[in-house]
Formats: sequence, C-alpha cells, structure tokens
Amino acid sequence: MPHFQAWEEFTRAAEKLYLADPTKVRVVLKYRHCDGNLCIKVTDDVACLLYRTDQAQDVKKIEKFHSQLMRLMVAKESRSAAMETD
Repeated sequence: MPHFQAWEEFTRAAEKLYLADPTKVRVVLKYRHCDGNLCIKVTDDVACLLYRTDQAQDVKKIEKFHSQLMRLMVAKESRSAAMETD
C-alpha cells in the first residue's frame, strides 16, 4: 500500500485510479483523535492509495478533493470531462 508524502502526487494517482474504473473505486476518510491524524484512502481492491496528515491546513485540501470525487461519482455527464474542468 503506497503512502504518499506529496499531496499533488496522491491526487493525480487517485484521479487516474478513479478514471480507470469508476464503478470499483471506494474512498475512505478516517480521523484518529488520539493521534491527530487524518487519512484518506482510495482503493479499487487491486490498488490502494493512502495519504495521511496531521497538519490542519491539509484538511481543506482533502475536503475539496473528496467533494470533487463525490460529485464525479454521482454525475451523469462524462466523468473525464468533469475531472478536467476542476
């Protein structure tokens, strides 16, 4: 399971994974208060991408990216066109 250190690398890899097969991708957000860690995991049961942070400023980035993926998952329009416009 690759742990990404750079946010940009994680988002590119997660988008690529989602666009490869949108019906199999799952997104999980997990917060551990005792550690102060927020973790986002994107998986399709073959590949698993993980980004973990303890920085407060990363929460907005994760929230924006998570919202973007959720919009794509429920959108009826072309998924690749919607991802490119954001």
